[in-house]
Amino acid sequence: MADVLVYTESISHREWLEYRNLGIGGSDASVVCGINKWKSPIELYMEKLGMLPPSEAGEAAYWGSRLEDLVKGEFTLRTGIEVVPVNAILQHEDYPFMLANLDGVCEHPEYGTVVFEAKTAGQYMASEWGGNIGNIGSRGNDESIDNIGGCGNGNVGNNSYDKIPDAYMLQLQHYLAVTGFAGAYIAVLIGGNDFRWQFVHRDEELISMLIQLEAKFWDGVKNDMPPELDGSDASSKFLKEYFPASVPESAMILPDDASFLVEKYNHASSEIERYTEYKQEAENLLKGMMGDNEVGIIRGSGNSPTSLTDDDTIITWKSFTQERLDTKAIRSDHPSLCERYTNTKSCRRFSVKSASNDYMSNQENGDDSL
Repeated sequence: MADVLVYTESISHREWLEYRNLGIGGSDASVVCGINKWKSPIELYMEKLGMLPPSEAGEAAYWGSRLEDLVKGEFTLRTGIEVVPVNAILQHEDYPFMLANLDGVCEHPEYGTVVFEAKTAGQYMASEWGGNIGNIGSRGNDESIDNIGGCGNGNVGNNSYDKIPDAYMLQLQHYLAVTGFAGAYIAVLIGGNDFRWQFVHRDEELISMLIQLEAKFWDGVKNDMPPELDGSDASSKFLKEYFPASVPESAMILPDDASFLVEKYNHASSEIERYTEYKQEAENLLKGMMGDNEVGIIRGSGNSPTSLTDDDTIITWKSFTQERLDTKAIRSDHPSLCERYTNTKSCRRFSVKSASNDYMSNQENGDDSL
């Protein structure tokens, strides 16, 4: 059984966020495993340490929260299984860094108390839930509610041709690890008109892997050992926070695998330059076609003579005015005032280049410092 970290009915949203940072939640599991599309492990690491503010919920997350009760109610309507809310943040009794904030629990006829999780998804996400299957689990024709989706009369309710996005499967197995339950129901409303649900069994092998990965991640949080850096903005911010200034005249010999990274960096730089030139060429040619016109229209397949269609492309090149502070004139006319309002900021410039002749000659002349 899980322990209760805190009951959530009487705490504020800010306090709830603070409690979340005391461990790893279900939605964090896919981030720790490195498969989350929207957040990198280093970003999660910085959030847990308070180096980044908690991610604000986007429009999809907002509506997912607003529609949670609707999904719960529809699940009960179609299955006869009541969902009971859990107004608490739960904590694994052996691994207290593993937390769970459940949408609810319900009773399975064979496995007893199980987790319930409600989801919503746009139609473009349908393939991640089993492809364009049609109205799986939706009411229609002459089917009775008891037979819809294979869940009637207390059956487990697996649609054999359905699947669950990997991130949500990890979330469910994380919850099962925390609670000790044998399974979980997950229900999803896709595109506002396609309702599905499944029963997911406890996967001990997957849970064991999750515990190992989450324990390693949390050990890094507690001991100031960040996860591997990547190409995310969060990684860049982390490096700026941790290494804000260089030690003057310092140098080191990098490991051998740094050569591969230099090749990767140089190749990417050359590709950026090449495609930047392609982009600029296309822009210049389009501007030449437009001349002094503000708008250029490329007709699509609709080719309507009187109105724009969805297939048309609109190009704009409009004039606008800007007001800019002439810092050069202010510095010349009011140097003391300019100095008073000038801030000095320390930055680090990154570059990759071959050793220069001057640098090599310094070594030959007896200056063997790096």
